[in-house]
Amino acid sequence: MKKIGILFGQENTFPQAFVDRVNAKAPADIRAEFVQIDQVEQHVAPDYAVIIDRISQDVPFYRAYLKNAALMGTAVINNPFWWSADEKFFNNALAVRLGVPVPKTLLLPSKERPTDTNERSFRNLAMMDWDAAFQHIGFPAYMKPHSGGGWKSVYKLHSPEDFFRAYDETGQLVMLFQEAVDFTDYFRCYCIGGKEVLIMPYEPRNEPHLRYATEMKTTGEAGEKLLATMKEYVLKLNEGLGYDFNTVEFAVRDGIPLAIDFGNPAPDADINSVGEKNFEWVVEAAANMAIERAIAQKPGQDNLTWGTFVHPHRAKAAATEFTIAEVPTVKKPAAPKAAAPKAAAAPKPAAKPAAAPAVTELAEKPAAAKKAAAPKAPTAKKPAAKKAE
Repeated sequence: MKKIGILFGQENTFPQAFVDRVNAKAPADIRAEFVQIDQVEQHVAPDYAVIIDRISQDVPFYRAYLKNAALMGTAVINNPFWWSADEKFFNNALAVRLGVPVPKTLLLPSKERPTDTNERSFRNLAMMDWDAAFQHIGFPAYMKPHSGGGWKSVYKLHSPEDFFRAYDETGQLVMLFQEAVDFTDYFRCYCIGGKEVLIMPYEPRNEPHLRYATEMKTTGEAGEKLLATMKEYVLKLNEGLGYDFNTVEFAVRDGIPLAIDFGNPAPDADINSVGEKNFEWVVEAAANMAIERAIAQKPGQDNLTWGTFVHPHRAKAAATEFTIAEVPTVKKPAAPKAAAPKAAAAPKPAAKPAAAPAVTELAEKPAAAKKAAAPKAPTAKKPAAKKAE
């Protein structure tokens, strides 16, 4: 008997739906459950062939547990070694190497020195030429942590004065200074197993429960070309980075999709935010991937996915599938309720990749939704235009 476990925190809808779906369609010798952790001892294997990790980015104890599990042969999704080392600035640099457009971005030294350092710790660091930085990136722009997510410590800037006010508030955080993209279309794209892609029109300026209540603006031949390009970029990024369960966001400017955010160790999969149809797609794709990985898992061996930048090995996937998300019906968030699983046949052995099917049509226009104002830079205590040491 091989067990698939899901390790999670505060989310409610996805974990139970995932377990139910796996158990409804997996072969008799594969079962899914919530991960149970008792005593954790070094070099002792846990009782799981596969673990879907949804929380260790916030809990260091879980991260250590998962690394030990991976060493002993568990297929941990996502690879805990890689995402622990990953960060947004490197992601952008790798995207450029892969030929995926990204916004112009500079890395900034932290405004305050890290604990237990002094001026002698920074003898290799030259003074920043702020005027040159402002001229290169331009305004409006964004300042955001080089490693992080959830829109924490993100500032929209309209002038050098805004920049310095925000920079003074960032403390020891290492920040990115990035051009703002005036987009005509915006998308969030799931990529599961390195092969399944779901492209969802998305409006980041709306309230959270309304962000998927939007539609694709680009139509006709240009729209078909845009969808095909985004699919290509999503697969390239996830192959290079080695993420098994990830989302990629694109802001479209002048017909060109620019990758904005594409390294998420536990992307949002809650039915109340992504909508019922998208939720169903994610549950099904995740269950299929987990079953496939459990069948292929070999105890005591490396069963992780490594991006091609780090290592040429990647867990082999079956034929790619490509789906365009339908716009969900806008509803007020309801009490969490797990999706009822449907029985299905056991997965077939992996086959050679086949050509992707034709792009499906988008859903009909949704009811009009109110848009939230774009985030503004917070008010600072005092505008001190200081240079970093």
